[in-house]
Amino acid sequence: MRTSAEAVRQVISRYMVADGLDLVLDLERSSGVHLFDAKRQQYFLDFFSFYATNPVGLNHPRLTDEKTVHELGTVAVQKPSNSDVYSRELADFVDVFAREAKPDFMKYLFFIEGGALAVENALKTAFDWKVRKNFMRGVKEEKGYQVIHFQQAFHGRSGYTLSLTNTADPRKTQYFPKFSWPRITNPKCTFPLEGENLRHVEGLERQALDEIRSAIAGREEDIACLIIEPIQGEGGDNHFRPEFHRALRQICDEHEILLIHDEVQTGFGGSGRMWAGEYYVEPDIITFGKKTQVCGIMASARLDEVPDHVFRIPSRVNSTWGGNLVDMVRCRHYLEIYRDERLLDNTKQMGQILLCELQKLHQDFPDRVMNPRGLGLLCAFDLPTTEFRNQFRKKLFEQRLVLLGCGERSVRFRTALNINEEELMQGIQIIRRVLGEMG
Repeated sequence: MRTSAEAVRQVISRYMVADGLDLVLDLERSSGVHLFDAKRQQYFLDFFSFYATNPVGLNHPRLTDEKTVHELGTVAVQKPSNSDVYSRELADFVDVFAREAKPDFMKYLFFIEGGALAVENALKTAFDWKVRKNFMRGVKEEKGYQVIHFQQAFHGRSGYTLSLTNTADPRKTQYFPKFSWPRITNPKCTFPLEGENLRHVEGLERQALDEIRSAIAGREEDIACLIIEPIQGEGGDNHFRPEFHRALRQICDEHEILLIHDEVQTGFGGSGRMWAGEYYVEPDIITFGKKTQVCGIMASARLDEVPDHVFRIPSRVNSTWGGNLVDMVRCRHYLEIYRDERLLDNTKQMGQILLCELQKLHQDFPDRVMNPRGLGLLCAFDLPTTEFRNQFRKKLFEQRLVLLGCGERSVRFRTALNINEEELMQGIQIIRRVLGEMG
């Protein structure tokens, strides 16, 4: 017997923390950027895409045709351990991912389930590389276990990543054991990036780079990697200047430190390019997840400076499943949709429209909408206070628009990449109306 829409939350809350959205998703009736609530029998405009995980909206026709549904159903019947048992479906996915998503400068791929575990294995890759690098240089003891990271970073909630994540909500990491690794000031941009705003950011950049050099001084052998989100998502949609990204690349090159771009949230097209880091520099490792459905890492040929790195020695990085085969097949279809429907181009075009509209909101509501910013469809703005932001989101939800918060007082846009201008403007009109009501 199927659970009624009215009973869904009650059933879940018996055994789980049921603090999710106050709607019951109807998977069949939802379409595109419209979530159908089975409880209210109403559509919600989706500007969060399941926390930036759904790149083409719900029930895309390329995913619901008979042939694709049969293919997805076939691979869902059993769940093979991809790490040890290979299939044509696995090979097809790896081939398409390597051609359509992997940058040319990346040489190695590793797949796993979960973005945090992708970051975990990126760190393991770096630790292994640095320790072996030190041995090659004559260092006798194991060194290379420190990770330089940034304030307001979010890299996951498991194992090593708990020592890196530090966002506005302390519940994510509180009372869990952590390593004391170097945490650096994040020189986030305030827009428009000119005049006093620019001078302030340049000062923060100098401070951050000084902190990094101090962290390295006297313990260069113990710094394995530097990890950064090209745009910090959960921490507040914080942008960094290209000059800062280039300075990080230079420091990593000078001190034999691997540069890791955590693109679990920013990657796979949201910025208008496949990887947001493409606007800045080439990292040594990229982590991915969310929109890709299957998660993992890519690593460059820099690893080959060490003969026996983790991509050459079995069992150094591994898991039972090696990623979910259903997710892989779905991701392969996503990449084909990206290519055929030119979704990266659409993301750039719609992102320009969205950012322009946010700037208009800033002009019309300067005391309520601040610091509008964006890259592709990865857009955000600040509100006066945390309480105001929370009330704003609540009122948007009452108007059937789902929008995410981030940082202390920001909201972020995470739409599907095939959203159109009419749908964007529908959301902007709701936002404008609510801002007016909150005056």
